[in-house]
Amino acid sequence: MYKAIFIDIDGTLRNDDREITYKTKETIKNVREKGILVILCSGRPIITTLKISKESCASNYIITSNGAYGYDYIENKCIFKNPMRIEDCLEIYKIAKENDVNFIMNTEMGRVVLKKTSNNSDKILDEPIEEFLNKTEVMQCLIQDSSFEKIKSLRPLIEKMENVEIKNQSKSLTNINVKPRETTYCDIADIKTSKGYGIKKMCESLKIDIKDTVSIGDDYNDISMFNVTGLSVAMGNANDDVKSKAKYITKSNNDEGVAKVLEKILKGEIVC
Repeated sequence: MYKAIFIDIDGTLRNDDREITYKTKETIKNVREKGILVILCSGRPIITTLKISKESCASNYIITSNGAYGYDYIENKCIFKNPMRIEDCLEIYKIAKENDVNFIMNTEMGRVVLKKTSNNSDKILDEPIEEFLNKTEVMQCLIQDSSFEKIKSLRPLIEKMENVEIKNQSKSLTNINVKPRETTYCDIADIKTSKGYGIKKMCESLKIDIKDTVSIGDDYNDISMFNVTGLSVAMGNANDDVKSKAKYITKSNNDEGVAKVLEKILKGEIVC
């Protein structure tokens, strides 16, 4: 039997209305009753991931910022972290400032933003960036704007940087068939950071053999999970490139694909 199941949030756990269905929650409870950990692994910051983890009835461990930070929210304890270098944060900040796009930093305490967002938990940067970075570790930076073309034009500047990578981005930036949404973004973190890295670190801390794990996801940043877990599951709504990297394909996020594959795992119908 598997020991831990790592699940992405958007496009995977939640449907397109950003809902976690009753059936999905109940199935997660059933998995946990069998002694299997269910751990959310997301590009989102700690506060949002923690909230969604509790809502979904998942375990008390979370992996946030595309694998840069692992946290136990019952013990209120950091499990692992891989913060960005100060000089890299400063360079991305400069790019954002010069091009008038929002600059967002995921920290251990939450998100700090250059411009106000719709998220009331975000804190506006109210001091010189250098002073902030000298006392605060940043796990991930984002650039974000209502202009698709503006963010698209800034990607090459980020890609030239040696010590960071774009870990996730709006689907419209990688798929010409996807229409841009109200905001376009890029998640940026240290080059070593990935969801796969986060899973390895979490398993080391919890003394779980990584061969006894499952990952479920739908996007390019989930492929690093597929590369390390014993069983990899792509959602039916994933594109063909992502699906080709997984060992099993479940139904879409709008057809409770997570619940369906978890049920099959519990029945022993899917093994690595």
